[in-house]
Amino acid sequence: MVRKKKMEEYEERIKQAVTVLGQVAEDTTTPRNIRRTAKDSITALQGTEYTPAVRASNAISLLDEILQDPNMPQYTRVKLWNVMSVIEAIKD
Repeated sequence: MVRKKKMEEYEERIKQAVTVLGQVAEDTTTPRNIRRTAKDSITALQGTEYTPAVRASNAISLLDEILQDPNMPQYTRVKLWNVMSVIEAIKD
C-alpha cells in the first residue's frame, strides 16, 4: 500500500516537471538547443521502460548539462532548477 502511494506521488512529480519543461520547450525566446534538451528531458521522464527514479536521473543529467549554457535566459534557468528540485526527490 505504501509503495503504491509513493509511485503515485512520483508520477505526480513527473507530471509537474513535464508541464514546466513543456513551457520551456515552447518558449521561442529560449535558445533552440535548450528547448531541444527540455523536449529530450520530457521524453526521458515519460518513458516506461525504466523506474521513475531512473527516468528522473536521466532527465536530471540532461538538464544538468544544459544549465551550464551561458546563453540561457535567467528565468529559464530558474524554471529548470525548480524542475530538478521536484524530480530529485524521486528515489527507488
